[in-house]
Amino acid sequence: MALSRESAGAGRVSGRSPQGAERTADAPSAPEHRSAPEETPRHAPGPTEAPAPAEAPTTTPAPAKPTRPAKPAAGVRRSRKALCLTLALLTTLLLLALVSAGTGAYRIPTADVLASAQHRLGLGGAPLDRVGESVLWNVRLPRVMLALLVGAGLGCAGALMQGVFGNPLAEPGVIGISAGAAVGAVAAIGLGLRFFGNWTVTVCAFVAGLITVSAVYLLSRNGGKTEVVTLILTGIAVNAFAGALIGLFVFFADSGQVNQITFWQLGSLAQATWPKVLAVLPCAVAGLLIAPFYARRLDLLSLGERPARHLGIDVERLRLALILVVALLTAAAVAVAGVITFIGLLVPHLLRMANGPGHRFLVPGSALAGAVVLVAGDLAARTLAQPAELPLGVLTALIGSPFFFWLLRRTRRKQGGWA
Repeated sequence: MALSRESAGAGRVSGRSPQGAERTADAPSAPEHRSAPEETPRHAPGPTEAPAPAEAPTTTPAPAKPTRPAKPAAGVRRSRKALCLTLALLTTLLLLALVSAGTGAYRIPTADVLASAQHRLGLGGAPLDRVGESVLWNVRLPRVMLALLVGAGLGCAGALMQGVFGNPLAEPGVIGISAGAAVGAVAAIGLGLRFFGNWTVTVCAFVAGLITVSAVYLLSRNGGKTEVVTLILTGIAVNAFAGALIGLFVFFADSGQVNQITFWQLGSLAQATWPKVLAVLPCAVAGLLIAPFYARRLDLLSLGERPARHLGIDVERLRLALILVVALLTAAAVAVAGVITFIGLLVPHLLRMANGPGHRFLVPGSALAGAVVLVAGDLAARTLAQPAELPLGVLTALIGSPFFFWLLRRTRRKQGGWA
């Protein structure tokens, strides 16, 4: 009875029935009857019992999501785009050269052009008839090659000028190279100079262009430094003075000389010959090979003159070297083709819009694109008004001016104004 009272008292204290207390009291002494943890009855622990440790929740791992391939970095994408643009420009230039070589008053099929070229190179093929061979090799191909060299030189010179001045609106004529070359050519025509034979006009134009750019550089130099603004303003003044000299020579020239001066100033490749191609070839090749080596320094110069100096760039020496390269390319082009505008201004813009401002692609790409534009322009000048021929400089200006106006409006709209 005493055991029953104690059990009953324990039951009252714990709030359980005697039977529940007996089961609780008997549980430690019968371990073999202990149920598995998952079968243990769940009840609230009493005051004398410690709470059972909580079981760690079992979670099933979420299925792994398929990993997407990482996007290539911006530099890799730009390199791929540059490679694609280079291949596209090369392909377009080759096709335009073939079409231009066969198009004209005497039509030559493209297959015959290729066959004649293979025959000349000793790779098989077959020659054309006597007239076809003469037209192709003495008239058409020199003109195509000259357009290629002149366009490449003007396009590359434009990219270099815009990099040197840090201004996307700069072009080779800014520092008076084209105007100076025009003065030399007009002087040779107006004064009737013949000391170099048929080469007199070309030589005088080339030398006068180099002298003009040297004068502009020396006049804008002060204290061992050359500021961009001073260089541009000096170039504007020299251009005005050159225009006055050209007007003076035209005033004293006779009617035949005036016609020759006018035709030269309008720009044309109608007088293209293999000797002229060989004359411009060394200057063009030298400038086009030297220019890409300055691409990295031009990228640093685009950060500003002071940051470029802190990064170890001799800005003055860089500017002088690039101006000489620009003078070499532009003077050689103007000497053999006359004044052809907008190539050096628009071609770098188009490539900058397509692949960004990096000069590693912009400089050689501008040479390729300039060659494409001028070969296409010369083809249009020969065929749009047959049997007459449009002046090439007039055609490039007619096409380039509206594009330049659109470019100005686009730049102003994106920047929200010029101020």
